[in-house]
Amino acid sequence: KKKLKISGRELLSVPMQVFGLDQLQVLEMSPERESCLRYRMEQLTPEIGRLRNLTCLYVDSNNLKKIPAEIGTLSRLERLTLSNNSLSSLPAEMGALQRLQSLHLANNSLTKLPAPLCQLRSLTFLDVSDNKIDTIPSSIRHLEKLETLLLLFNSLKSLPEDVCLLRNLHTLWLGNNHLRSLPAAFGELVNLDWGYNYCSCNFEGNPLESPPPEVCSRGPEGITDYFSSLRRI
Repeated sequence: KKKLKISGRELLSVPMQVFGLDQLQVLEMSPERESCLRYRMEQLTPEIGRLRNLTCLYVDSNNLKKIPAEIGTLSRLERLTLSNNSLSSLPAEMGALQRLQSLHLANNSLTKLPAPLCQLRSLTFLDVSDNKIDTIPSSIRHLEKLETLLLLFNSLKSLPEDVCLLRNLHTLWLGNNHLRSLPAAFGELVNLDWGYNYCSCNFEGNPLESPPPEVCSRGPEGITDYFSSLRRI
């Protein structure tokens, strides 16, 4: 079989027989698509690294506290969902997942955007909402294919100028952080769907002062004009 779904609210671990399915491409161990249940699995075993043909791994809504370093051997992985767990860190080996396009990490206990994530050059979707992240590393500029970045409900106090180099961004959610200012080049993110999707760039719930909320609502031109006027003063 190429696809396997394991279900059950008493799920505590991956049955060892699964690791013999070396042709497996999709492994789902998440109740998220069916109900509001949570499973009880606390960690993936290192044997997950045997499934070298996996392209999709869904482990949302468990109780994962740790991801093994062997996750980095899944070189064909394109989609990884780890939302709604208890993760406080990620292994550096995740930087080896160079085919990864979509990564879901919402509602965990991450305090920073892990540096290995900024090595994932194929990433187009990254959701780290509802964590405790307070800084974004400047190395985020390497995610040149990134189209969707969800950062709402974190503890961000500032954004690095390097965020403005993510020219392929179409959706950027920044709501409910502690941002008082935006980078001066923020208006250069012209591919955001400013006028078409009201939530494509979301600032709500931030104590913005520079530029103020009314300027942000005017989109990239308003933000660019605001910072230009400051430079003339």
